Amino acid sequence: MKIVFLLHNAYAIGGTVRSTLNLAGAMAARHEVEIVSVFRSEERPLLGVNRKVRLVPLVDERDDAPTYDGGNPLMARPSTVVPPAEVLAHRYTELTDERLRDFLNGTDADVVVATRPALVVFLARHGSRRYLRVGQEHLSYDNHVPDVRTAQNEALRHLDAFVTVSAQDAADHRDHLPGLRTRITDIPNAAPRPKAERSDVQAPLVVAAGRLMPVKRYDLLIEAFARVVAVRPEWRLRIYGQGPERAALRAAVDAHRLNDHVFLMGAHPTMETEWAKASVAAVSSDWESFGMTILEAMHAGVPVVATDCPHGPGEIITDGSDGLLVPPGDADAFAAGLLKLIEDTDQRRLMGEAARETVQRFAPRRIADQYERLFGELREARTSTTTKVTRRVRRALATLLPQGSRPGPEEAPPAAPPLADDRPRALRPKGGCTTDSTGGVRITVNAAGVSGKDLTLVLRHRHGDDETRVPLERPDDPKSPWTANLSHHRLTLAEGRWDLYVERAEDGTRRRLKAGLVEQRGLLSARPVPGKAFAWWIPYATKDGYLALRTFHRPAHAEATALRTDDDSLSVEGTLHGAVLGEGALLLGVSRDGRPHDFETPATPTGERTFRARITTLPRPTDADKPLWDLFLRPSEAAAPVRVGRITDDIVDRKPTAKHPSTTLTTPTGRSVQAHYFFTITNDVAISAP
Repeated sequence: MKIVFLLHNAYAIGGTVRSTLNLAGAMAARHEVEIVSVFRSEERPLLGVNRKVRLVPLVDERDDAPTYDGGNPLMARPSTVVPPAEVLAHRYTELTDERLRDFLNGTDADVVVATRPALVVFLARHGSRRYLRVGQEHLSYDNHVPDVRTAQNEALRHLDAFVTVSAQDAADHRDHLPGLRTRITDIPNAAPRPKAERSDVQAPLVVAAGRLMPVKRYDLLIEAFARVVAVRPEWRLRIYGQGPERAALRAAVDAHRLNDHVFLMGAHPTMETEWAKASVAAVSSDWESFGMTILEAMHAGVPVVATDCPHGPGEIITDGSDGLLVPPGDADAFAAGLLKLIEDTDQRRLMGEAARETVQRFAPRRIADQYERLFGELREARTSTTTKVTRRVRRALATLLPQGSRPGPEEAPPAAPPLADDRPRALRPKGGCTTDSTGGVRITVNAAGVSGKDLTLVLRHRHGDDETRVPLERPDDPKSPWTANLSHHRLTLAEGRWDLYVERAEDGTRRRLKAGLVEQRGLLSARPVPGKAFAWWIPYATKDGYLALRTFHRPAHAEATALRTDDDSLSVEGTLHGAVLGEGALLLGVSRDGRPHDFETPATPTGERTFRARITTLPRPTDADKPLWDLFLRPSEAAAPVRVGRITDDIVDRKPTAKHPSTTLTTPTGRSVQAHYFFTITNDVAISAP
């Protein structure tokens, strides 16, 4: 069969995009599959598309592309098909109407699947009986505004089938549409097995992920986590995602004084690496159409605490076996569920193992099989010999007739001419990395992108001429990756950012290393190597997709383990690396305006290498618009000051995710000033008094 999926924007990140790409990739193993993306916003899809799946963009929104459609006068006229109440209706125009209509009129597909209400309505109005017309519901019946629900319900009678992702939602549709002859059924989303390592459920970290919308109830999760921190202050919560609730959630974090415990991480393109860091996953929604994040966490072996809301969680999780279900809207119950797993490592591990078994029900091949059966039953019910002949004739004619204004698929670049036997293949290295409990980094380079007998990993400092060379180990199996181990015991790297290259000895060709999976889980349990200068390495993918290292190298370092904002003070707790605490330890605030505005306060040792300090006053205001002080620890009277920062984990740039509220401090003259902590671009701690 030829199967076409209509998608709003295959180049974006979102649950519908991810689930559609998963299903399309699975079905491409046995069928011809095409994804038609109404909009193209990027050069390449951010989530990647299976190489067997053909991608056809209709309207190009990239203003720097030669195929940019923004100047087309039809883009200024609203769609006459898409319901105005549809949340993305403003994106649809007469140009999208024209391109979609032309595509649906000309396609030789056997099945066309529409993945959102706007496209369901369009498929119902302009689709053809030449192919099966199937709609998908990625939300639920009760979660559309009335006008959109009415428009979609009316469209369903023109389709062959309508597929929801939960059994309860399919039942709700049938209950509300009793006279509808269109087949309504449910097939869950597919969850492919991740390539990243699984969690060891050891790190004191809870992870949640999803769009920052009111229905996700991250406000309730933050409230519940405040109760958790009161009992287990070493635990942290990371919330991944973007959305309109970000400012309100930031305010909630401030209100609960959880700035050192709850972090809004933004969107992440490879959540599988982030689930692997978690020990508990959290889903606090008032409703979930399905629950893809539940499946992703389960794949990583992470037990999920979820609200038992309509419709997805209860159809996935068996309470007490592979996760926990708690009542929706109850912060106390959610906190109790989190604490039940936080307090019991063995239970986390056992539930995580059970979750990995549960998620096999949602393997892409199994979900693809269900769709194949549905399509087969629908075809059997309506396909006749005449229509089979008609389709064959139409396909033959399609090769002869001009395509008109209908955009075609992206064409692959012409194949390079064959090379002579003695000429090495082009070097296009791509690889990933893992980290271990010693803070070391293992680099892997895929065999498919390299050639030669002798390859070297070259690390080049981004702001200097320093280079470090590490041999890449050739694998015994030619299909296995080349590897290099970067160890703190054998390698010293200056502080900064290092770009990674692969160099071939035969001809000296050097190419920058493209990033695959960057797995940082090991850093959450790693510790700096004792008896040496402080060193820490964090691998990461650059914005343009290359593998790099952020390195820290200092004679000594004071790691800020806690930064607290109280009503009349700022407090810091920390651990000293590479130096010894002694008599006369001080916390120093070094003014960026000069020495007269520095301040100091006693640093009280709380252990052999740990300390605590409290700031209640600041020097008189300077002439600067925003007075700033960088924090240092003087370990003893005779010791040199040591920078205070937060470095020893997996966060490359802390500024975007770590925000601290202001509090009122006083000056020696009794004047009140507002002051707050912030992180510098080097992940060091500073104070601002704007």
